[in-house]
Amino acid sequence: MVTLSGRLVDVLGRVNDTYPWDHNAHFHPWLLRQLPRRSGRALDVGCGAGELARKLAGRAERVTGIDADPEILARAREAGGAVADVEYTLGAAPDGLPPGPYDVITCVAVLHHLPFTDALTRFRRELAPGGTLVVVGCARDEDVRGMVSLALNPLFGLVKNRGRAAVRRPVAMTAPTRRPEMTFSEIAAQARRLLPGARLRRRLFWRYTLVWHAP
Repeated sequence: MVTLSGRLVDVLGRVNDTYPWDHNAHFHPWLLRQLPRRSGRALDVGCGAGELARKLAGRAERVTGIDADPEILARAREAGGAVADVEYTLGAAPDGLPPGPYDVITCVAVLHHLPFTDALTRFRRELAPGGTLVVVGCARDEDVRGMVSLALNPLFGLVKNRGRAAVRRPVAMTAPTRRPEMTFSEIAAQARRLLPGARLRRRLFWRYTLVWHAP
């Protein structure tokens, strides 16, 4: 017999499928506010279809977007069009990152796919002195925020879709997904050890943010 909670989760899932919204793009405006108005080189790790990389092009002289999925990179190049200052590179982080130094490194909903310590260590190495690292990551539930996010998620979808059922999912939502294994507490402890002075904050919608300025 299906429990009430099971039926509720099923209903919420159907609403989410009908009114999907890009959780990662939701954080783009916040992310851009953490960056200098102008910078030299920027690297977007796990760039996907390139939405953030193209936004970074308005702030940086040169932007490199790297992703391990050739199909999504092809979509990024198609959508990029006239954005000449963005270069899309096929490669897997952290070992396949193009060498820096970079003034800005961004990583959105990708870090939980990577070896955490190795990835942050590589980001730190490739960041220029005074450069900025901004991560929007995914964490495993450990408090009430997970239940709050579950309830708010369909409401945000209704609002962002203006009450109209979506014809198709956003391109960014077609990438492979993986459940995060680390909790925010575990992430924060390791990140502060590797990146002294890093600012971390737990967010809704199964996300957290990290900002670090290289010495």
